[in-house]
Amino acid sequence: MKVTLLSIIVDDQAKALAFYRDTLGFVLKEDVLTGPPGAPHWITLAGPEDPEGARISLEPNFFDFVKAYQATLKERGIPLTAFQVDDIAAEHARLSAAGVVFKGPPSVGDAAMPSMATFDDTVGNWIMLYEKPKG
Repeated sequence: MKVTLLSIIVDDQAKALAFYRDTLGFVLKEDVLTGPPGAPHWITLAGPEDPEGARISLEPNFFDFVKAYQATLKERGIPLTAFQVDDIAAEHARLSAAGVVFKGPPSVGDAAMPSMATFDDTVGNWIMLYEKPKG
């Protein structure tokens, strides 16, 4: 099996697109209106380091059970998903300078756990960054 698409639940697709594309640097792959004006869009993005690789889909949280799931994760401080970076200190500094709000500085990390930092994606989620293990 190969992961090619993962969904990120969002409470505002336009705001999510601006954040993931313009702030985080993801590459827009598709933005297709799925119905009449005002209907949700099918929005996919790819990571800037692998624009032809796996994609994320920005999925609207239309259903009450999805809103409850998303809210519960956020309230409990649980990240919805995680992205790998090569240098977490540099990425933390870059994103902080762009206005991204982190829970705190990156963790130190050790042989068992990588260095991590969690940020608010502005559309209802905590997202974790973790540093690619060395070696």
